[in-house]
Amino acid sequence: MSPAGALRILIADDEPDLRRSLERSFMLEGHEVVAVADGRAAIDRASTERFDIALLDVALGSSPDGYEVCRTLRSRRNFVPIIMLTALDSEADTVLGLEAGADDYVAKPVGLAELRSRIRAVLRRAGPRTLGEEVLSFGPLTLDRQQHELRLDGRPVRLTFAQFQVLDALISAPGRLFSREELLRAIWGDSAYRDPRAIDVHIRHLREKIEERPEEPSLIVTVRGAGYRLGPS
Repeated sequence: MSPAGALRILIADDEPDLRRSLERSFMLEGHEVVAVADGRAAIDRASTERFDIALLDVALGSSPDGYEVCRTLRSRRNFVPIIMLTALDSEADTVLGLEAGADDYVAKPVGLAELRSRIRAVLRRAGPRTLGEEVLSFGPLTLDRQQHELRLDGRPVRLTFAQFQVLDALISAPGRLFSREELLRAIWGDSAYRDPRAIDVHIRHLREKIEERPEEPSLIVTVRGAGYRLGPS
């Protein structure tokens, strides 16, 4: 029997030493780990099995790479939390990962302590809320924290972990201006080591899902140079 709190973790990385090191470390902590070396195997396993979290290397050495794995899973409505592992630490590479649907990213060489912290943050924030209102509404939006579900005019809208957390913060205080740093803390509990501009990517994806005209948003409003708020401009 797995110990309490044990996770099923999918690791996709084509570096044998790192893959085995992560697999061994997590298994010693009592977690169940599936470790694969290529993107196709990652897609196959994630499409047929349940995982609590997936750790995807960006550069898997062959097609599909980590970005494509992420995009494929999201297109199949698989919303397992995904953390990208990348040796590419530029802003453009970070944005590509978030555009693909990843929830967080960690630059290599990765420290196990930091990776554990990121995993805990994803799972803590993705879990059900125990305090405050469980169902929040604004205009056509109804957000159910317990079920981790958003409805737009009664129709379900699937959000990634990070998108849900951003909208949760905004809908909890309509009209309040949130800076990018505040929204990062709403997702992760802190904003350290995370690019505030990543919030712009999540906001753009949210608008594509909930705005009638994303190019002229009426729900999530940009306050230039300051941040975002939920409410009319």
